[in-house]
Amino acid sequence: MNLYPFVETVASGAVGDDVVEQIDIGGPAMARAAAKNHANVAIVVSPQSYPGIISALDAGGTSLSQRRELAARAFAHTAAYDTAVASWFAEGTLQDDGDLPTHLTIQAERLATLRYGENSHQRGAIYTRAGGHGIAQATQLQGKEMSYNNYVDADAALRAAYDMVKPAVAIIKHANPCGIATTAPNALDPIASAHLRAHECDPVSAYGGVIAANGTVTLKMAENLKDIFTEVIVAPSFEPAALEVFKAKKNLRLLQLPEDWQQERMDVRLVSGGLLLQDADRFPDDIVSVAKNWELVSGERPSDEEMENLIFAWKACRAVKSNAIVLAKDNATVGVGMGQVNRVDSCRLAVERAGDRAAGSVASSDAFFPFADGAQVLIDAGVTAIVQPGGSVRDEEVVDAARKAGVTMFFTGERHFFH
Repeated sequence: MNLYPFVETVASGAVGDDVVEQIDIGGPAMARAAAKNHANVAIVVSPQSYPGIISALDAGGTSLSQRRELAARAFAHTAAYDTAVASWFAEGTLQDDGDLPTHLTIQAERLATLRYGENSHQRGAIYTRAGGHGIAQATQLQGKEMSYNNYVDADAALRAAYDMVKPAVAIIKHANPCGIATTAPNALDPIASAHLRAHECDPVSAYGGVIAANGTVTLKMAENLKDIFTEVIVAPSFEPAALEVFKAKKNLRLLQLPEDWQQERMDVRLVSGGLLLQDADRFPDDIVSVAKNWELVSGERPSDEEMENLIFAWKACRAVKSNAIVLAKDNATVGVGMGQVNRVDSCRLAVERAGDRAAGSVASSDAFFPFADGAQVLIDAGVTAIVQPGGSVRDEEVVDAARKAGVTMFFTGERHFFH
């Protein structure tokens, strides 16, 4: 039994009555009625069930256990259909009045059972949502079975790479970036250039990392990766010649994104007894225009080149686990401090990772500096400009430290925690 193509209609971009007309009423009712009567009826709602049904009929008929399984699939199918309809109406309400939905239903179908979860003693599986356009819908072109951690890191890498407008590559380890970069000016192969520059940020941590590119993976990038152990590469496409090179790395997992891949509008996180829902933390398309309104609190207004670096660092910072500090130069990270329980330690870690490259770099902080000590670590390392949200009761102390050193500092008025 086929239901009206509601999900496909929504995915096509249709709105209003064109969508409403594709809400099937009688079909789900009949499917549920047949499933309820599974003692006498075999209900089929998916072509995936056809081979089993044909085999059973050839053998004389379906068994009760087969009909019970088909009934379970039918009820799951109609539940998913109703969920899609409810979600569409809820999203419309969200757009109309700006409030989050009163009722939230999430329906997902198991795509694959994984070897294990985050650790070997935990069970794991990946589920796909109807109408989804993300990492769960990517096509694996080669390599070992994806693991739970592979999926987590691949999604984090996409989050970082696709924040950038220019050709960009992000390298992720344990859900944190160990390098993010855009292409060098006038590079002959922009995506290969972006990868090399991202790798230079922290080659040690990049070992066994997960890579995301926001453009086609080229032969040159594949050749650059020959001697670098990598777990996963995810991209919108791969050059055929690059795929040939990767064949020599049989365990390397290659994921090709669906053509309609898009970042999620909402974030959902489970907590005991419930879940949290929030708008996804995304940058506006006109970030350059937004940056013109950042409050200059110290130093002189930077050159266009330095401003571009500050915007890059601010974007990159969003992909880093809090407390987050990013040092950047020439639109590439040179030092990343992440996940520390105080901001000054994140500053020290970023400076340590950057080494001599810290001098002349710009810095971003995902939240305000509660004291001047963290900013002072960056200033002492030779950072020339800092972008941060501001809003601390000690802002004046922090700004004072920047002024004394002649360091440019901007307040954005917006933070980017990522826990």
